[in-house]
Amino acid sequence: MKTLYLANPYGFSESQRQTILPQLVDILEEMGFTVWEPFTKNQDLTQYNDPYRVGQADMNDVYNADGIFAVVNGTPPDEGVMVELGMAIAKGKRIFLFRDDFRRCTDTDTYPLNLMLFVGFAKDTWRDHYYTSIDEIKSPRKALYQWVHSQQI
Repeated sequence: MKTLYLANPYGFSESQRQTILPQLVDILEEMGFTVWEPFTKNQDLTQYNDPYRVGQADMNDVYNADGIFAVVNGTPPDEGVMVELGMAIAKGKRIFLFRDDFRRCTDTDTYPLNLMLFVGFAKDTWRDHYYTSIDEIKSPRKALYQWVHSQQI
């Protein structure tokens, strides 16, 4: 089973942690992924009030996961999510972006976000890895669905 790191800022908000975050985890697990959600997976480390250990655990999870599904809402998107994406891109991980935020956050008409977030994709395939609604996540026409059903890591 493929592991997917769910980079997101939702754990910082009580309402989002109880509503949208479980919905995303459930969808990804129903698709067949083992989901590593950092606010849940590394929660025991926060009890020690040691942010360095939490950051190290999150970094190791990004490095050890097969891919990353990143929530990139906000203008700009959450800084921690952006760092996790950068690490995943540098390690050559499979990248999937989720943004249902209608606000623009870019300086180009080509991409909906900073162009550096798209360097992990082949030039003309980024739209296959970019999701703008919860319903779209499970679409058989998109890269996430195709990847989970393939033998490729």
